[in-house]
Amino acid sequence: MVVLLLSACAGAPVQDMSNARQAVAAAQQAGAERTAASEMADAQRFLQAAQAALDQGDYGTARQNAIRARNAAEKALRISQGNPRPP
Repeated sequence: MVVLLLSACAGAPVQDMSNARQAVAAAQQAGAERTAASEMADAQRFLQAAQAALDQGDYGTARQNAIRARNAAEKALRISQGNPRPP
């Protein structure tokens, strides 16, 4: 179990980064920068931090920040759609 967990953390978080970028783009297209500016600022800040960590080879931190970026972008998108709470 521990070996599986460690191997999951060892690689670059390609999918997490992609998910975060897609969530930020979707929120931007929905106009969330106007309706949920704080959440969008968080999403963009976390995405930049994730990219910086990825560039430095710190995959664990990159993954955490990518997930935070995705979550913030999804929240911004929900707010822009008039539904601030998750389904």
